Amino acid sequence: MKDLASALSAANAAVFVKLGLDARHADVRRSDRPDLAEFQGNGAMAAAKAAGKKPQELASQIAAAWDAEALAPKPQVAGPGFLNFRVTEGALSDRARVIMGDARAGAALVERKRRVVVDYGGPNVAKGMHVGHLRASIIGESVKRIYRFRGDEVWGDAHFGDWGFQMGLMIVSIEDELGGLADKNALDAKLKTITLDYLEGAYPRAAAKAREDVSFRDRARKATAALQAGAEPHRTIWKAMHDVSMAAQKRDFASLGVNFDLWLGESDADPLIPDMVKDLEAKGLLEEDQGARIVRVARPGETKKKKLDDGTVIEVESPDPLLVVSSEGSAMYGTTDLATIVQRVRDQKPDLILYVVDQRQADHFEQVYRAAAKADYIAREALEHVGFGTMNGTDGKPFKTRAGGVLKLNDLIGQAEEKARERLREAEAEGRLAKDISPAEFEDIAHKVAIAAIKFADLSNFRGTSYVFDLDRFMSFEGKTGPYLLYQAVRIKSILRKAKAESLEPGAIEIAHEAERALALTLDGFNHALALAYDKKAPHFLAEHAYALAREFSAFYDHCPILTSEGAVRASRLALSGATLKQLTLTLDLLGIEPPERM
Repeated sequence: MKDLASALSAANAAVFVKLGLDARHADVRRSDRPDLAEFQGNGAMAAAKAAGKKPQELASQIAAAWDAEALAPKPQVAGPGFLNFRVTEGALSDRARVIMGDARAGAALVERKRRVVVDYGGPNVAKGMHVGHLRASIIGESVKRIYRFRGDEVWGDAHFGDWGFQMGLMIVSIEDELGGLADKNALDAKLKTITLDYLEGAYPRAAAKAREDVSFRDRARKATAALQAGAEPHRTIWKAMHDVSMAAQKRDFASLGVNFDLWLGESDADPLIPDMVKDLEAKGLLEEDQGARIVRVARPGETKKKKLDDGTVIEVESPDPLLVVSSEGSAMYGTTDLATIVQRVRDQKPDLILYVVDQRQADHFEQVYRAAAKADYIAREALEHVGFGTMNGTDGKPFKTRAGGVLKLNDLIGQAEEKARERLREAEAEGRLAKDISPAEFEDIAHKVAIAAIKFADLSNFRGTSYVFDLDRFMSFEGKTGPYLLYQAVRIKSILRKAKAESLEPGAIEIAHEAERALALTLDGFNHALALAYDKKAPHFLAEHAYALAREFSAFYDHCPILTSEGAVRASRLALSGATLKQLTLTLDLLGIEPPERM
C-alpha cells in the first residue's frame, strides 16, 4: 500500500528512466517547506552532475516529461533544480478513502519480519518503582508496540534486577534485623511480615552500613555467593523479597498501562552462568586479573586516557574488560547480562535485542555486547542500546519530591490524577463536561487524562534528550499535550455518535476545501512517521504525527461544517472524520495512550 510520496517517487522514477537517468535519484519526499510545496524531489541535481548537465535545465526536462497527471500536475522547478509537487484532489481523495477502509489506517508492514526482544522497565527487587523507571517503561512500551504493529514478532521483557550484590546486602540486613532465621518455621513466619515498605527502608540502611562497616560488606559478598550457589536460608529470604516486590511492581506497571510478555529477572539467567563460564574458558576468552576473571573486549590499539591519583596521564584499553567472576567467586552484573543474552538466543532466537535503558549505561552495554559477539553468542549488530535522557524538575535537575527525595511512581500518577480531576471539575463548572457521567466513569476519565499527560510529555521529546516535567503545563487541554489529543479524539467520537443517532451515514471521501486537503495530507503522513519511529526507535515521530493530526482536525472542524452540511459533502466529511479517529486512536495506542469515550 503506497503513500503519496511513494507513488510520486515511482512515477518520477519512470520519468528518469525514460530520460536515461539513474532512477536512484528520483525519490520524492514530503517538503520541509509545506508553504512552498507539498512534496519535493531533489534528485535532479545529483542526476545532472552524473549526466554533465545544468541542474535547472535537467529539472525542466524532467518536469516537461512528467505524465502522471492523475497523481499530480507537472512539477514546478524551483531554486537550483528542486521539483515541487502538489497532488491532485482526486489522488488525495483516493488515498483518504484507502485509509478510511484500512484496518491499519494506511500503515505498511515491514518487508522482512524479525524476531525482536525489547528489554525495558528494569525495576529492582526490594525497591519500589519511582520516577527513575518512568522513561524506560514508557519508551520501551511504545517501541515494543511499534515493532509489533510493523509486523515483527516481539517479546517485551521486564528484566527484574533480582540478583547480585544488592541481594546479598538485603539478606544479611534481614538476618540482622529480624533475627532467629535458622529455624524454618520461625523464618517462614517472619518473612510473611515483610512488606515493600519494609524493604524500601531496609535497603538504604544496608547500603549505608556497607559503606562504613567492612565486615558487614564482606558478609554481604559471601551471602551473594551463597545465594548464587543455592544455599539456605538465602534462597528462601530472596524468594520472599522477590514475590513482594514483583506483586507491587505489576500493579504499578498496570496502572501505567505497561505490560510484558516475559516477567523474567536476572535470577532466571543464573542457572546458565556455570556452563557459560566454562564455555568462555574453553574458547580462551577468560583471563585472570587480581583474583578475578575477565573478558577483554577492546580491539588492538583501542585506548583512552586515564588520569592517575598522582596526576600522571596514561593510556589504557577501552572499553574496560568485562568482569565475569569476582575474586569472591560471585557472578557480576555484566555476567548476568551476558547470560541473559545466551538465554534469549536459546529461547526466543532473536534477530534483534533492544535495551531501553538510561544512556548513562552505554559503556556497560558496549562491554556486554562485545563480549557476546566475541564469544559468538550473537552478532554485535543484533544488540542495540536504545538510550534516553533524564526527566528533570522545573529547576532543571533530576525530578525529586519537595523534600528532595526520589518520587515514587505511584505517587506521581496520583498527583497527575488529582490534577486531572481539578481540570475536569473546572470543565464541569463551565458546562463543558459530558452529561450524566457517573463517579466511576469520572475516575476512569481522570486516570486516562493523567496517563496521557505523563506519557505524551515524555514521548513528545526525542528520547535521547532530557526534558523538564511540568505537570501544570502538561495537564492543559490546549496546546501540545496528551489531554488535548484526548479532547480531539473524544470530540470526533461525539460527532460520529450524533450522526449515528440521526441515521447519517459516511460516504465516499471527496477532498475540496483546503482544510480537508490539509487533514488528508496529514493522514497520508502516518506511514512515514511510523517508519521513522521504527527505524530510529524514537516514538516522538508518532507523537508529532498525533499532534499534527489533532491540530488539522481542529482546523477542519472550524472551517468545514460536518453535521450541518448536506448530502455528499456531509457523507464525505463524516468519512474523513471517521478516518481521522481511526488513525488518531491507533497512533495514541502505539504511544500507550487510551482515549475515553466521553469527556
